[in-house]
Amino acid sequence: MFRLMGPSDLAAMKELWAACRPGQAELPEALVLRFAGAENAWLAEEDGALQAMLLAVPVSLQGRPGYYLCGLCARSGRVGAVLLDHAAAQLAARGAAFLAAAPAAEQAPLYAAQGFGRAFGLRCLTREVRRNLWSQAEFDAVTAKKLCELRRQYCPACVELDAGRMAVVLGDLYARGVTIVSNAHGYGLYFRREDTLYFIELMADDDRAAEVLMEAARQKEVVVEKAVVTVGESQPLFYGEGSRQEYGMIRFTGAPFDLSESYMRLMLAD
Repeated sequence: MFRLMGPSDLAAMKELWAACRPGQAELPEALVLRFAGAENAWLAEEDGALQAMLLAVPVSLQGRPGYYLCGLCARSGRVGAVLLDHAAAQLAARGAAFLAAAPAAEQAPLYAAQGFGRAFGLRCLTREVRRNLWSQAEFDAVTAKKLCELRRQYCPACVELDAGRMAVVLGDLYARGVTIVSNAHGYGLYFRREDTLYFIELMADDDRAAEVLMEAARQKEVVVEKAVVTVGESQPLFYGEGSRQEYGMIRFTGAPFDLSESYMRLMLAD
């Protein structure tokens, strides 16, 4: 039997998460209740026991409504595939034009078997960051609402979350030590590890504007020599540099549309 979660299901969902993902942290309640919402949490039961779960997060892309799928846990590949296909049909009936996901490597074949294709490729590059006292920026001054606006400004073909769900993402990132650097010409989100800044998102007017943000971050962090930067595959920053990385997948529920400039990032880890 397939159904949406009810108020009493959270404990069983946590047990299923622990059984399917040994060694990982406990299922975060915020992922279920605030990032997806109970009205978007799909369950599969058999003889009264929870067999699989899947979260569907409302998003949009190029003005089209869709869902980001995450949190898939199943006691077998068969029941996971059946739940994924059932949820896809239900979400299409709600009016979704697409379903996006960023599954872990071991789950990617299951998604592929259900009609998901690779999309939202990234580029990863390494750059030396020079010391420049004149490079100025603010830190941690960007709210969730403002970040949504900036992403729309710099990347109109971005898979968009609403401000409330972006606040959940930022809360998770801040808990893990992220810093946001910003000025009038761009912004970036990074983690510092020893002498390296790891930018998980960087958007700016041009290459020099991006370099200024990295230089300002170096000034703040002091002992930094280089930056590892992840950008969208078709993003103009540092175009032609770096190596390609797979990131996401998509399944169209109606007519396919062009994804050549599309971008997806900052989704809670699956």
